[in-house]
Amino acid sequence: MSEVRLQLRRKDGCEDVSLPQYMSDHAAGMDLCAAITEDVSVAPGEIKLIPCGFYMALPVGYEAQVRPRSGLALRHGLTLPNSPGTIDSDYRGEVCVILGNIGSEPVTITRNMRIAQMVIARVHQAEIAVVTELDETARGEGGFGHTGV
Repeated sequence: MSEVRLQLRRKDGCEDVSLPQYMSDHAAGMDLCAAITEDVSVAPGEIKLIPCGFYMALPVGYEAQVRPRSGLALRHGLTLPNSPGTIDSDYRGEVCVILGNIGSEPVTITRNMRIAQMVIARVHQAEIAVVTELDETARGEGGFGHTGV
């Protein structure tokens, strides 16, 4: 049984668009579908905002992470430039996906097409402590390839 209750409300006029759903018994992410009124072409190098036709309420302490679908990324170069996109628990607007085309051909998005996936994750807000020094580590300031390729 799930420990998280995700409340969804359909946008008027989107009764035919699938709500988020897990496509297999052990899927980590729910597929999100496009709730567009007409086909949208995403040219190479273009970025488009695609509505999903629903609103949601997450419990406090959770976020929704919106991620690319691997098949669309591999076959068509569709990705999410802000991946993973974060939807906070206090957001009540329509869920939308920022799609970008890094492929070499235009991609047509159609109504009810599965365009992204959404993972529900626990989050913790950190307590911020301003200090004058940080503890030392073996790695120190090494970064961006410092530990090998």
